[in-house]
Amino acid sequence: MSASPCQRGPRCPLVPDLPSGARLFARYAYAPNQLGYCGPADSAALFELAATGHTEADIASVASRFTGAWPYLCVLAELTGIGDPLDTRLVRAYWTGSSLLNGVDQARFCRMLLARIAKAGARQYWAHLTSALLTEAAPTHSFHVFGVYPWTRLLTAGAPGPALDVLDNCRIRWGRVLVTHDDRAVIRGRSLTWDGQLLRLGEDSEQEVRLAEDGQGFVADLRAGDWLAVHWNWACDRLSADELWQLRALTDWQLDVTNARLAREAARDETGSAVPH
Repeated sequence: MSASPCQRGPRCPLVPDLPSGARLFARYAYAPNQLGYCGPADSAALFELAATGHTEADIASVASRFTGAWPYLCVLAELTGIGDPLDTRLVRAYWTGSSLLNGVDQARFCRMLLARIAKAGARQYWAHLTSALLTEAAPTHSFHVFGVYPWTRLLTAGAPGPALDVLDNCRIRWGRVLVTHDDRAVIRGRSLTWDGQLLRLGEDSEQEVRLAEDGQGFVADLRAGDWLAVHWNWACDRLSADELWQLRALTDWQLDVTNARLAREAARDETGSAVPH
């Protein structure tokens, strides 16, 4: 029996004709990788694959070095019985949500992710991933941004602006295209707000996002009225009506459970500060 992609060595190729899931992964992974935030220094290969559907790079090796995304895809592959972590169904579920997640047992997922991270010895990066996050854990990028990353915990540490900016850019946003011009588009979307207690989505506003670099982008034949998925201000993907609904529902749920945790942490801190030494 051949080894699964999660068990292969770093130079083992994927398959000669790259599946659409690999391209979808590249579309969402490119922007933070290009900025140097996550993954290996292979943004050129990711861009080529995302824009054209082809690359000579070993994309399985590239994807497996995304410390955040890859463990989720591997655990999700095991839970669903889908052999390839870069299968389109898994990649879609991770980045923007899908009905596939309805069949995933939340507690089992969290236990398996914890076990995988412990085995890999990557605890520092995953310092906030503990069983205490069980109620908000999901095999999604949204959970990683709001639960595993430290940024929600920094909202109350001095000025919240920088943390809020990172959260808003790192989550997968959505917006409706108003107009395009060269390598930019103006969309109408909602940004995160923080009132000192709750993370919410604000009112619709016009936002400019990047569409292309040197004439190449990931979304072809874009028209006014199309819905875009945006990651770090880069247009990743055109969303269908169902994909848009799934992303909205996933984001709303993650914000609700994140706000519940922040409220518990605030109450604990207030109680702790009231205890005499």
